[in-house]
Amino acid sequence: QVQLVESGGGLVQPGGSLRLSCAASASKFSFATMGWYRQAPGKQRELVAAITRGGSLNIDDSVKGRFTIFRDNAKNTVYLQMNSLQPEDTAVYYCKADAPWPSTLTYWGQGTQVTVSS
Repeated sequence: QVQLVESGGGLVQPGGSLRLSCAASASKFSFATMGWYRQAPGKQRELVAAITRGGSLNIDDSVKGRFTIFRDNAKNTVYLQMNSLQPEDTAVYYCKADAPWPSTLTYWGQGTQVTVSS
């Protein structure tokens, strides 16, 4: 059973930085696209950033220039480096990973809380 285990969330002051990690356990394949989503209270879950196995990126405009996504394919791990954090970045951050073609399976992590507050 594939599981995505996230870590790195927490409380940080405005302007601070955090790095989120998401590692896949019990996976016998390399994921296709891996990414990060977030959900703030009362809002829908939204894409933050995603990266394909080949390194192509999809980054939301609200975090461009502040957040960086990268992955280690050998470890089936994806990271989100978050700099210049602002209160509006406060949310639960979820990792998502897509199994490679021809599978249509998608996996989600349990979520990690990021709170930006002074």
